[in-house]
Amino acid sequence: MLTAARPTQPLPPLPRAPARPSRAAAVRHLGPNWYATVMGTAVVATAGVALPSRVPGLRTVCAAVWALSLLLLVALLCARALHWRHHSDQARAHLLDPATAPFYGCLAMALTAVGGGAVTVGRDWIGTEAAVGLDAVLFGAGTAVGLAAAVVVPYLMAVRHRVGPGQASPGWLLPVVAPMVSAALGPLLVPHLPPGQPRQTLLIACFAMFGLSLAATLLMLPLIFGRLLTGGPLPLALTPTLFLVLGPLGQSTTAVGTFADVAPGVLPARYSHGFDVLAVLYGVPVMGFALLWLALATAHVVRARRRGMRFAMTWWAFTFPVGTCVTGAGALARHTGLLAYDCLAVALYVVLVAAWSIAAVHTARGLVSGELLAAPRPASVAPRPATARTTSGAVR
Repeated sequence: MLTAARPTQPLPPLPRAPARPSRAAAVRHLGPNWYATVMGTAVVATAGVALPSRVPGLRTVCAAVWALSLLLLVALLCARALHWRHHSDQARAHLLDPATAPFYGCLAMALTAVGGGAVTVGRDWIGTEAAVGLDAVLFGAGTAVGLAAAVVVPYLMAVRHRVGPGQASPGWLLPVVAPMVSAALGPLLVPHLPPGQPRQTLLIACFAMFGLSLAATLLMLPLIFGRLLTGGPLPLALTPTLFLVLGPLGQSTTAVGTFADVAPGVLPARYSHGFDVLAVLYGVPVMGFALLWLALATAHVVRARRRGMRFAMTWWAFTFPVGTCVTGAGALARHTGLLAYDCLAVALYVVLVAAWSIAAVHTARGLVSGELLAAPRPASVAPRPATARTTSGAVR
């Protein structure tokens, strides 16, 4: 007896493995503040070779750290290119966010910091000719970006952003301090230019950038200090940004010291001597104020840490600004001959290395876990100010 064949039931589809996010999707929330990792790494190398004392093996370690900063710069430039190509809406939102837009100054400083490191220590590995060529490219690009940021970001804050005096933040210094970094590192290229007009032009241009950055900083600092005194402490995640104030102080001291080092034989003797005097008469009081601010900022950070401050990308503010104070103290040690500045440079460098190590370990951990590149949490899950996540990227 024949039986009718039963229709076969289709097999259920096999469960698909969860799709891994594409590279473009992974960088959607990658902000310009990430360039601070490059700056903080590069300054560990340049500050190390600027120390008055010579530690055996330190220069080799600094060369390796500089190579790491170069790799980080290339990786971030590629990642940010993906970000602008695939997430232009997010990139525009960053420019319109008053808490994020100032971090575009970090791009300029990252370029010039790595370029300056090529001449000071990277030449040990890649040769002087290649180092000078790399520095010329990075210095030119970084200076152009820095001057543009110094104009565009304050313009956007005036006409597009809506900020009040109570929102003043140390991050506002980032775009205006970028030309100061160019001013401090540009003179490294002066000896490699033809004598005469080319050398004089670059040195005077660096002095002009020193002036414009210093004037803009002097306009910003009262707003920041006044907000701190009248508006209360910064939010916990933003407290480390108080260290950003050290950047223009230490970098300007470094700049005037570098001018004095390079000016002999480039400028007439009366101007060269003037730079030598300026290095001391300007650098000593400014470094004194930097130490005062360092103590004040440290007290705020200790308070914030006791109240539960977690790691955030703002912790990289502990690195580059402190590094500029190391090079500034080293410049004062050269021009005053005082042992006290030698000791200060070494002590600050120890702080710099410790801060960089902590920030680097936590950043690597946050990248592996994915939290640092995750989307902002909804306000209902983690209520906090709207712009805090874009600047901090806090993780446990």
